[in-house]
Amino acid sequence: MSRGFENIPSSWHEQIMNLLAERIVIVDRNGIILYINEAYCEFIGTTINQAIGRPVQEVIENSRMHIVAKTGKKELAALQPINGSEMIANRFPLFENGEVVGALGTVMFRNPEEWRMYQSKIQQLVDELTYYQTKVQKDLKSKYSFQDLIGTSSAFLAAKKLAERVSGSNSSVLLIGESGTGKELFAHAIHENSFRSSAPFVAINCASIPEHLLESELYGYEEGAFTGAKKGGKMGQFELANGGTLFLDEIGDMPLSMQSKLLRVLQEKELQRVGGHKFIPVDVRIIAATHRDLEKMVKGGNFRQDLYYRLNVIKIDIPPLRKRKEDIPLISMNLLKKLEKRFYRKGIELSDEVLKRLMEHTWPGNIRELENVLERCINVLDGKTIQLGHLPLYLRDQKNECDDPIQSTFKTNKGTPTLPLQPLKETLAQAEKQAIQHALAAANGNKLEAAKLLDIGKTSFYEKCKLYNIK
Repeated sequence: MSRGFENIPSSWHEQIMNLLAERIVIVDRNGIILYINEAYCEFIGTTINQAIGRPVQEVIENSRMHIVAKTGKKELAALQPINGSEMIANRFPLFENGEVVGALGTVMFRNPEEWRMYQSKIQQLVDELTYYQTKVQKDLKSKYSFQDLIGTSSAFLAAKKLAERVSGSNSSVLLIGESGTGKELFAHAIHENSFRSSAPFVAINCASIPEHLLESELYGYEEGAFTGAKKGGKMGQFELANGGTLFLDEIGDMPLSMQSKLLRVLQEKELQRVGGHKFIPVDVRIIAATHRDLEKMVKGGNFRQDLYYRLNVIKIDIPPLRKRKEDIPLISMNLLKKLEKRFYRKGIELSDEVLKRLMEHTWPGNIRELENVLERCINVLDGKTIQLGHLPLYLRDQKNECDDPIQSTFKTNKGTPTLPLQPLKETLAQAEKQAIQHALAAANGNKLEAAKLLDIGKTSFYEKCKLYNIK
């Protein structure tokens, strides 16, 4: 007996064996039954007294226990015909001083039906696991390629060609552009065109995650790291992206306290989970994006200079829609095809008047605003042609806009003031209110997006909405 087993009372032994396996038989090296439990006897229609001391092949139909006791080779999950059915048995040789002295046999399933019932339960778990694995793998794949980046304007093509050229590199990429210009689509396309395309693509928005959660989201945490931490801990986005690409959207909104840790991970290519002590190696390509002026933030002390240079290895400027208006017809038709699938519609077109109005607009919300406008039109569309009446009110009533929205507030096409002369404070307040309303319309009512369009903080934006009674 192994050390410690002698402490177990002998009266417990049979009970333990019955609990470990419902049906069990033990034979010596000659195949003579030394032990068989009641469950096994009941299964084969005999009694313990009738079975013990007899050759196993005389008691158990089609038994191979005597063979295993001689060969010393185990047989796992073996089918054994018995009582007009087939059971599934395991047979293990027993050794003493290196020599085979007997064999132990257990019955896992008494018949195929019992096996099928067990298999069905297991299969449900396997199917569920496969479903979630497939879902995670799909979520961690790039969704767009360079073919999905639509446009023929020179500024856009220059950005696209540069992105294609550097996609095969391991260097960090910094995507600069206003909100809604398609920075995330560029990131997806770069990953899809890289040698990392079969590895994960993980995207995280640094502006949408509260500061106290951002560290654990990026780097993961160990069990017990903080109140509410999951048992077993959690893998962070860096580990999920290992071997692939991590897209850090709105990097300009990352708190200074987090920037130093990010810089260290990028330099050392290893991380520590929150509450952890060991270093975990990671191989990740970084693509960062922002609508902010990072150089100005560096000068103002709001962004680390060393991190900026680490991210700004390859900078790609994505032009706003107002600087590539010749692409609007092509982008609009592409967006309509995408929206047609979502709304189960076909053959939707833009009237000449609508296309002209779209070309006149300055698009502060860029392609995201254009998609919101077209989606709104389809929702109220009866036929197949989008007319001026289907456009949102702010576009329907719009006159020719000049590039400066403040100027357009004060002047008509002839330059005549549209607002009466009044104290400067009131004039600026009125212009500010109109700018907020315009931004909200462009962002389809999303206040966070509208704040980004105006390049002001979320708190400041909400305060101004309250001040001007804007819902």
